[in-house]
Amino acid sequence: MAALVPEFTHLHVHSEYSMLDGLSRVPEMVAQAKDHGMSALALTDHGALYGLVEFYEAAHAAGIKPILGVETYVAPRKITDKEAADRTAAHLTLLAKDAAGYHNLLELITKAHLDGFYYKPRIDHDLLAEHREGLIALSGCPSGEVAWALRQEDYETAKRAAEFHRQVFGRENYYLEIQSHGLDFQPVITEGVLRLSKVLDLDVVCTNDSLYTHKE
Repeated sequence: MAALVPEFTHLHVHSEYSMLDGLSRVPEMVAQAKDHGMSALALTDHGALYGLVEFYEAAHAAGIKPILGVETYVAPRKITDKEAADRTAAHLTLLAKDAAGYHNLLELITKAHLDGFYYKPRIDHDLLAEHREGLIALSGCPSGEVAWALRQEDYETAKRAAEFHRQVFGRENYYLEIQSHGLDFQPVITEGVLRLSKVLDLDVVCTNDSLYTHKE
């Protein structure tokens, strides 16, 4: 008897709409997921929602559940702060779990472009708190607030960041994200994330920062 393979869903995926970063075209991405027997797939492009309609339609046509999301840029201070110290923004993965969440994604990304743009379209903690309904948050890639602090061996800052997001989204809608791409700093992040998950009673989700559909 063949061994049962646990189902995996990609929750951190970049298409060609992640400018200068993603290479995947939506039809190829959806077809690959279907070929691998996946029942669902997320799209989380950098700071933009340009591909969501195309992705939604392609996924439905292929019989795959589309999970609509975005990898946001979170300003270190307020979106109105636009000085040299504000050029670096943390990453945060947001997924819509219902219609309210989708509308809040639209609100966040619209404000990020119109009000918060400084090198990148940015949101901030206040906007997250205001538009949290219907959203699931993942702590992000190595450039997320939690992971970046752990890379700097600053556990307390990572803990404060995780506590803030847990307070905003609630335990049931906030997950600590871990990835493994063979990068030398990732074991440190994973170790810290697993420690935080126990201390703060948070669940962990495994993702792959997918930037292309085929290895070639």
